[in-house]
Amino acid sequence: MTTYYSEKLKVHARNLRSNQTDAENLLWSRIRRKQLHNTQFNRQKPIGNYIVDFYAHAPQLVIEIDGGHHFEQAYVQKDKKRDAYLQGLNLRVLRFDNLQVLHCIDDVLEVIWRAVVNPPTESK
Repeated sequence: MTTYYSEKLKVHARNLRSNQTDAENLLWSRIRRKQLHNTQFNRQKPIGNYIVDFYAHAPQLVIEIDGGHHFEQAYVQKDKKRDAYLQGLNLRVLRFDNLQVLHCIDDVLEVIWRAVVNPPTESK
């Protein structure tokens, strides 16, 4: 997958990596350095015009951690548009809210693990 993004987006992603939420920090501590099924994840990865919270190239997986504002109608519509764009790049998107990550991290990791060990099959 080759996607292009602006230098401004790259700088913004770097800033986001320095200011992660508690939920993002917790998840990152459990998936970084190939801890989950020897899979490399990147955090705050620019893809197209978006910055995704976590991205794993091999299983074509995006993980989004949503704060409370994502449940407001305007954000729901933006997230649908974003997910459609990412899915158009043949990426799978998993969404969790902050509370799921903070209070049920093992359950979240199980869902991610299943997505990693069952990558999508290439359609011919």
